[in-house]
Amino acid sequence: MKKIKSTSLEEFYKEAADFTGRDIETLLPPGINKEVGHFNVFDISETMKKMERHGEMPYNRRAYYKISLIRGKNRAEYADKVIQVEKNALLFATPKVPYHWIPLDENQAGSFCVFTDSFLDKNKSGVVLDKLPIFRSGGYPVFEITDKQAEELAIIFQKMEKEIASDYEFKYDLLRNYVLELIHYGQKLQPATTLHSEHNAAERIMTLFVELLERQFPIESPNQRLHLKSAKEYAERLAVHVNHLNKVLKENTGKTTTDIITNRIVKEAKILLQQTDWTISEVAFSLGYEEVAHFSNFFRKRVGMSPSGFRS
Repeated sequence: MKKIKSTSLEEFYKEAADFTGRDIETLLPPGINKEVGHFNVFDISETMKKMERHGEMPYNRRAYYKISLIRGKNRAEYADKVIQVEKNALLFATPKVPYHWIPLDENQAGSFCVFTDSFLDKNKSGVVLDKLPIFRSGGYPVFEITDKQAEELAIIFQKMEKEIASDYEFKYDLLRNYVLELIHYGQKLQPATTLHSEHNAAERIMTLFVELLERQFPIESPNQRLHLKSAKEYAERLAVHVNHLNKVLKENTGKTTTDIITNRIVKEAKILLQQTDWTISEVAFSLGYEEVAHFSNFFRKRVGMSPSGFRS
């Protein structure tokens, strides 16, 4: 199964430099620094130039947040949702869940901004992004909007473009306010219609689940810890109901979500017991078990012997 690529900010700017023909330094916003976090704003038409040369935008996870005003017929694929918009769309992307944006005609315009969580962290704005409804697991990230709403949003993006090029000392404070204005605008909108595409949706869920599972491995240090252990935790990350995730995996693999997770944890436990000198306690902790006894019971039930017996 194809692994989903994660696009970093550095890779984003390398790609942007490629399709615009500009140096990366000229694309970076003036006066940006690590203390500020990262923010930038772009024109959709420049993105379209890249897509004309290289094909569709990949189904990737981005290591940054993104808000897009897209003017033109398009479709967005996000977790198990396929959302088609006939004219204007406002799209919110989070680093947690990959998405795929597909233009459906040649008349594509608009703007998008990218920013890191540190740009809007609680010390600067009082906002924790992942707690906002617009970025929460299970929400709708794409909104179909009217021409009037698109014009209102375009004005906000125009203000961003003007401000980021200015030499105003507190421009990034102002830009944070514009980003928050976009976020709150989106949170007040009704979700766009979700189209049902069961085959494609199931395939995406399978891919995303495997990616989330395998991204936790290998465990390379006793200080590294498994964070996702239950079917419910994976379903929340994928923005689907746990019963739906289980149904998709059962139909396609013959195994339940819990079986797949358990088998992978057992596999990693065997590797750690055979190939490291970590104590049983360290192995247990790295695999998410607070108590060695709980890990030992888990391992014995599935392998037929204790961790220490398997090691010897």
